[in-house]
Amino acid sequence: MLLDTAALYFRAFYAVPDSMRAPNGMPVNAVRGLLDIVARLASEFQPSEIVACWDDAWRPQWRVDLIPTYKTHRVAAAQPADADPPLEEVPDLLTPQVAVIREVLGALGVPVVGAPDHEADDVIGTLASHSPIPVDVVTGDRDLFQLVDDSREVRVIYTGRGMARLEILTDAALEAKYGVTPAQYADFAALRGDASDGLPGVPGVGEKTAVRLLSAYGNLDGIIAAAAAPASGMAAPVRARILAAADYLTVAPAVVKVVRDLDLPAFDARIRVSTREQAAELDRLGAHWGLGASMTRARDALGALSS
Repeated sequence: MLLDTAALYFRAFYAVPDSMRAPNGMPVNAVRGLLDIVARLASEFQPSEIVACWDDAWRPQWRVDLIPTYKTHRVAAAQPADADPPLEEVPDLLTPQVAVIREVLGALGVPVVGAPDHEADDVIGTLASHSPIPVDVVTGDRDLFQLVDDSREVRVIYTGRGMARLEILTDAALEAKYGVTPAQYADFAALRGDASDGLPGVPGVGEKTAVRLLSAYGNLDGIIAAAAAPASGMAAPVRARILAAADYLTVAPAVVKVVRDLDLPAFDARIRVSTREQAAELDRLGAHWGLGASMTRARDALGALSS
């Protein structure tokens, strides 16, 4: 099970009241909410391994160089003079909880894995593409739908509608939802655009038109080739839109497609029985940060899988 960690702790932060406080007064709503998410996922899907995938770079410069608007709206308005790269807009009450989340995940035996100059999406893409065992990707990010692959038993557990209404996406479920295959999804996203990531898309080409084009021409290369060939049968208005967006479509795939070949550090994600020392550390963290029943639920859920 590969966790899109930031997506989950942001969801937890907004879902759990910030009246949840540690003994020192610091909010721990995101920490407790994430622990409850881990407990729910472990109990329901019973993974043998869990990895917390991390954004070592939430807005990699190489993606910004290709599309300058990439995640621009998420850049914090106030930046320190020496901020390089720019800082992400994160609620003040969430910022101090991120380090606690890393500490607690580590104590639970869940490795936190990131890669320089890359997002968690790229870590997930690499692990999912090379895993020798079935994979569940847990995310609220539609970009990761491109990883769905029945032949390799890779599914996406989509949290976009909330933890109470999880969607499990397989090849058939994705095609039913969007009308494209997982292999076409990245091209579909590039054509449609995505305001949440600052991707402009092709003006005048929405989801329905993107689906029709991919159905007719297979992929983005096929669409671009058809737009350049007067005899292809592509409608003149659509042809004009594709040709006008040629510069964008040249770089968009590299931004939208997740990296699948990162050189990641070694780690052990197997769910194992806690040693006495680990149990004592979890007791300490639970008491210090006031994690209460959330910590208990996560420990119990993981403990049930290790027995």
